[in-house]
Amino acid sequence: MRKLSMLVVPGLVAMSLAAGPVLSSAYAAGGDSPSPPPSSDSSTKKGKKKSSSVSDPKFLAAYRTAYAAIYDKHDYTGAIDQLKSLGRDDVADVANLIGYSYRKLGDYQSSKVYYELALKDDPNHVRTWQYYGLWQLEQGNREQAQYHLNKIASLTGTDSSEYRSLAAALDKPTGATLVY
Repeated sequence: MRKLSMLVVPGLVAMSLAAGPVLSSAYAAGGDSPSPPPSSDSSTKKGKKKSSSVSDPKFLAAYRTAYAAIYDKHDYTGAIDQLKSLGRDDVADVANLIGYSYRKLGDYQSSKVYYELALKDDPNHVRTWQYYGLWQLEQGNREQAQYHLNKIASLTGTDSSEYRSLAAALDKPTGATLVY
C-alpha cells in the first residue's frame, strides 16, 4: 500500500500542477479571454470542434475588444453585436457576456436566454451563476438568487469574488438598488 501511495501522490501532484491554469481560468470565467471547453468536451458544431475558434488569435482579439466595450466603455449594444459576430454564442464565456449586456440594457428576456445558453455549454461556469443570480435578484426572485449563490459556493467556496458579489447583493433589502 505504501509503495502504491508513493507512486500515486507524485502523479496527482504533477496532474494538479498541470491543471492549475485550466482550473483558475474556469473560475475566472469572466476574464478577457474565454476559457477553453472542458477536456472531456468533444461536441462539435457543423463539424468543427468548439476549441478551434476559441483559440484562434482573431477570435481572441475580437472577444477582448467586446470585453473592453462592456467593462471599460459600457457599450453594451456594440458589445452584443461584436460578440454575436463571432458566431460562437454557444461558448459559455461569449453567451454569458451577451446575457450580461442584455441585462444591463434592461432586456431581461434576452438576457435569460443567453445565461441559459452559457450554462448549457458549461454547467459550472461560475461567472454565469453569479450574473444569473443578480438577474434573479433584479427580477425579485430571492430564493433563486440564493440557489445560485449556493451553486457558486459548491464550485469555488465562499472566498471567490463571484460568491462575495452575489452574497453582498442578497444582503441588501428587497427593492434596494443593486450596485455591482
